[in-house]
Amino acid sequence: MAKTRASVEFSDAQIAKMSYEEARESLQEIVGLLETGGAALEESLALFELSEKLADRCEEILDAVADKIESDDE
Repeated sequence: MAKTRASVEFSDAQIAKMSYEEARESLQEIVGLLETGGAALEESLALFELSEKLADRCEEILDAVADKIESDDE
């Protein structure tokens, strides 16, 4: 059974609380949905926008870890 967009909807507050692993897993799920090409244009756009937010969350976490590593080295 194909997953629906509803299975990957998150609020900004939920995304902000996600761990790197949670955000990355959700991002991978969205990529899989988009790759199947079965979504309507509007749904694909919404999924793409959500994927951007999840990618930003992953980057935010990685940047924080990099900053911590750099400050520990000083």
